[in-house]
Amino acid sequence: MRQTVKNDKPNNAEASGSERFLSLLVDGAALGVPQVDETAYKAFRANLSKQSLQLPDRLPEEEKLAQIRAVLQEFENYRKSTEEVLRERLAGWRSLVTLLFNEVLHSLGIDCVSCRPAELLRAIATATSEQSLQDLRERLEAYLHPAGTSSSPVEASQLKKSDFSTANDNAAGLRGGGSAIEDLKKLMEKNNQGSVVIFRLSCLNMISQRFGPEAVEDCLMAVAAFLTERLHADDTIYHWSDSSLLAILQGRPNEQILNSELERISMQNRETTVSIGGHCTMLRIPLTFDVTPIERLKSSEDLNKISLLSYGGSAR
Repeated sequence: MRQTVKNDKPNNAEASGSERFLSLLVDGAALGVPQVDETAYKAFRANLSKQSLQLPDRLPEEEKLAQIRAVLQEFENYRKSTEEVLRERLAGWRSLVTLLFNEVLHSLGIDCVSCRPAELLRAIATATSEQSLQDLRERLEAYLHPAGTSSSPVEASQLKKSDFSTANDNAAGLRGGGSAIEDLKKLMEKNNQGSVVIFRLSCLNMISQRFGPEAVEDCLMAVAAFLTERLHADDTIYHWSDSSLLAILQGRPNEQILNSELERISMQNRETTVSIGGHCTMLRIPLTFDVTPIERLKSSEDLNKISLLSYGGSAR
């Protein structure tokens, strides 16, 4: 009886087929990899093709496994490089959006460290999902245009634009902020004591939208007259913007006493009579202020910095 000898070794056709299968599997997997960065993707495909060609038949099993591990390592390397590229792009876009939002706030005369803007800046730095980005967009839209998409930017930006002129052709009939800078420089050269106070009128945006810009001018004029009457004769008031007045107060070395004095004055400014459509109307104009002793200033040009920072200050 003829005895059949069992051959456990795969024939050449089977071996060639398995290697071909591996090559096709590698190529197919490579096609499903996203091309995030063109340069990195080309290098990945080139390295993968090179590794794929090193999967010939009749190689010892250990060498085949080594080649397969090398192929898998190429996928891993590309994954890591792609994640790094995505992180850098995300950080770059966040930085750009933050820069642009800060520029918008600066152009509106709003300090970015105040509560709402700071909260939005933090949201920009953390938004990642589609839903969080949509929520962020809606919050930015609501903040910049609180009265709707067709409304003026937040808190009527033009009302807060600093007036650096020296003329008195504004609604309050006072000299502009340019004169305040000049006068402050003279006081600092003489080492005179005193304080700079920025008085802010709230709700003017709502008044402008409801009654028009003339009503805003009437409010500013009325508050200017009120402060001129209440402050000392040697104090000087200037038009700083269409929603704020700046005063240079001489003397008053005690800041706490000065704050109490200004608190009393602001509390007395309860209602303002303005002429709207030929009729007198009583409006409540909340008045807030921020005090900076002159000795804390390095130069008279610091007035503009005080103006920006005081947007984030406490209302008094």
